[in-house]
Amino acid sequence: MDAQQAGRRMERELLILLRHMNMTAPRGPRKQSALDRSAYILLTRIEAEGRPMSIPDLVEAFGLAPSTLNRQTAALLKNGLVERTVDPNGSIAHKFRITDEGFSRLAAERDTTAAGLAEVLSNWTPERLERFVDDLEQFNTDIERLTGRTWPRTGRPTG
Repeated sequence: MDAQQAGRRMERELLILLRHMNMTAPRGPRKQSALDRSAYILLTRIEAEGRPMSIPDLVEAFGLAPSTLNRQTAALLKNGLVERTVDPNGSIAHKFRITDEGFSRLAAERDTTAAGLAEVLSNWTPERLERFVDDLEQFNTDIERLTGRTWPRTGRPTG
């Protein structure tokens, strides 16, 4: 199989994977209290960054239009998941910091997702799991290298 053939197969499988991830857990639809996709991604990025982020920071991180991120952060503010804070470095840009509610909801969403994935992977050998996760991480870091937009990784998640 060459890279072109692999790309075609992966396109289909990634599409199916995204569909499954939208359901959160393998057995059933998402709970009403679950975070929407953009909230989950934005909160995860702010958390991974380890510091509050401004709209320009988020534009740089995601490559999205400021208007898109303004809408998404407005929803986070409205739902009490982030709060505005002044930049400690003196910039006029406001930054967004995750609230206790935001951290709590993010942790709950992450736990639900991880539990669903663990259920799917429960019959895999430890060696296969390690290889799959390593390959997935390599795939993501290769995308990051090509796009110039890296995702902060401060070690392996625990839990």
